[in-house]
Amino acid sequence: MTTFTIEPRGAFSLAAAADFADGFAAGIGAHATSGGILMTFPVEGWTASAAVDMWQTPDGLVHGEIAGDADPDQVRRQAARSLSLDHDGTGWAAVGRRDATIGALQARYDGLRPVCFYSAYEAATSFVIGQRIAMRQARAIKGRLTEAIGDPIAIGGREIRAFPRPQRLVDLTEVQGLSSTKVTRLRDLAAATIDGRLDTERLRGLPTDEALAELRALPGIGPWTASAVLLRGCGVADELPTVDGISRDAVRWAYGLDEPPDDATWDRIADGWRPYRMWATVLLHMAWRRAQASTPSYRQG
Repeated sequence: MTTFTIEPRGAFSLAAAADFADGFAAGIGAHATSGGILMTFPVEGWTASAAVDMWQTPDGLVHGEIAGDADPDQVRRQAARSLSLDHDGTGWAAVGRRDATIGALQARYDGLRPVCFYSAYEAATSFVIGQRIAMRQARAIKGRLTEAIGDPIAIGGREIRAFPRPQRLVDLTEVQGLSSTKVTRLRDLAAATIDGRLDTERLRGLPTDEALAELRALPGIGPWTASAVLLRGCGVADELPTVDGISRDAVRWAYGLDEPPDDATWDRIADGWRPYRMWATVLLHMAWRRAQASTPSYRQG
């Protein structure tokens, strides 16, 4: 076992992250435990997968214990990025002081930072699986894939599995509950990942328009999915998902608007959220979703 410690910059609650991850309908590969959160994921470089048992001590430090044969430094980077701990969050509370709506939600959800996918690869495959079906169906399908061909990892006296590495998806022929078109898209995305076209840090380092254009060139990736992969797969903190209708609905709901905001209205509202516009959007989106009687399907594209 290899261990690591992260000192969050700004307030951070692992319990809030665990609550979010456990209810993340896309199946983000993280589960709340009695003491924290258990993560499982394929590690970029794609030679192995990892399990990470994470917990937080009263001094605010976040600790992780890694199981598996992957590079520990890369595992730590992906775990931190998934919890938005790779960003300086010291100014996040100030957003809530400038905007009472955000401040009320921060208080309700313990200053939640977004919980993201572990990689652009896992985000892209998850969103393609989920196109035009209910989120619970997508989570079940992803779970079946994980159990069938994901790497087994022993941790805490039990064996768990990670979502399959891309090398395991390139040979897919069929998946229960998925159309042949989606299976083909998963194979193509796996091949693109092996070729380096879904490298998370490279995409995050590009200008937004360039990153989105590269993502839209991949199979099954339209404007909505490209935005979701960049923002929730690469962990971007200060962008708005302007192609996401559900996020617009959440803004309308939270701010008492008569209709979903147009771009200019959303930009005006979000100006006070900088440099955490995506963090604020995720908080609004989650609060809106939990207020609904039923969970919406993914938007296509």
